[in-house]
Amino acid sequence: MVSKKIIDKKPVFLCDICGIGYADKKTAQECEDYCQAHPGSCNPEISKKGVYFPGDFIPLKQK
Repeated sequence: MVSKKIIDKKPVFLCDICGIGYADKKTAQECEDYCQAHPGSCNPEISKKGVYFPGDFIPLKQK
């Protein structure tokens, strides 16, 4: 189940498995589905769309 969190006053949708955040719920769900099917790995095509990564010093990437 994807979680919604406000980071820097912007909504971010988090994959509940790996913690990567996305600007839209659909991409976060794609990430979570991939994480469930492939434990311990991330799909680079999906994760490159991330706007928040666990452990980031700056929560959102600048566009």
